[in-house]
Amino acid sequence: MSSSTTCLTMPTPTVIRRQVDLVLEDFLGRQQSGEAHEPPMPAQMREVIGQYVMRGGKRLRSLLCVVGWYAGGGNYLARSVVNVAASLEMFHACALLLDDVMDESHVRRGQPTAHRALAGLRDGDQARRFGANAAILLGNLALSWSDELLRSADLTPRQLRQVGAEIDSMRRATVYGQYQDLLAAFTRTPQVDKALFIARNKTARYTVDAPLRAGAVIAGADDESLSRLSDFALPLGIGYQIRDDILGVFGDPAETGKPRGDDLRDGKCTLLAALGVSRADSPDARRLTHLLSGPLGPDEEAEARDLLVTTGAREAAETQAAALQQQALDALTGAPFPPEILDILRRLADELTLRTK
Repeated sequence: MSSSTTCLTMPTPTVIRRQVDLVLEDFLGRQQSGEAHEPPMPAQMREVIGQYVMRGGKRLRSLLCVVGWYAGGGNYLARSVVNVAASLEMFHACALLLDDVMDESHVRRGQPTAHRALAGLRDGDQARRFGANAAILLGNLALSWSDELLRSADLTPRQLRQVGAEIDSMRRATVYGQYQDLLAAFTRTPQVDKALFIARNKTARYTVDAPLRAGAVIAGADDESLSRLSDFALPLGIGYQIRDDILGVFGDPAETGKPRGDDLRDGKCTLLAALGVSRADSPDARRLTHLLSGPLGPDEEAEARDLLVTTGAREAAETQAAALQQQALDALTGAPFPPEILDILRRLADELTLRTK
């Protein structure tokens, strides 16, 4: 367990991101040249997967993994934790590739999604199918690469076993949350409890909790420290997803890098939508329920967006996100982490719940 009086100097987020990027660039370079395996990767695959791994992105999971390392007792930026952080980023690329196929998304980080870029390499009626299938293969490849990066982290057998258990649990939760998300999109019946389940498993575990815990277990954190990190991470991750839902409907695409309104058109079970339809005694809520139950054109989408305001759903979602942020901050009271780490965690809580992109 870390001592609250420990003095340490943690690298800046910019330095952490650069160190992780160097690992990813080296790994991709070896894969692409055929140095790691034979034969070398096809050029078309190399270009598309490179976009998902290296172009844009906040490197949030990497940063949290390193923060967890220092929270658990690390006192310098070890190569092993950087490799684990890079492994989490590669899994993130896998998740994005597959998520975009399932959602039929057109844009990711301001660029065409992988399945659309790959479909553009072919002509004819089968181009769309080719792009989706090829993107699924790339997602599988990124998952395999995530494991390779983890095994290359020069961990002790005990560290590898412990961090592997954290990552396995994260992956299961992500799949369960994604399945519920997929199911809810088909039924188009957003409900608050389902939305919170999806946010906890698809986002909070995978985006905030597991990265923090992964770094901490490598550093040798005890059960109390791990529990405190989860008490902080889970409400924060749910709040992060709520904020993401709000941005997906009301955000500026120039800032978010994604089209506005995809969640509405796809019938996603977001807390924002669930809060709107839960006000069933209101004519506006009944109209919103009707709109979200079927395909939305541009006019219906604009009307649904307005109704999310008039039903009070947007305000309620903002309030819920703020309450979850405060719950996360409260979990840090008396936590056994160095003051510098506590300050970083508090800043992250602000950034994740108040972001505009």
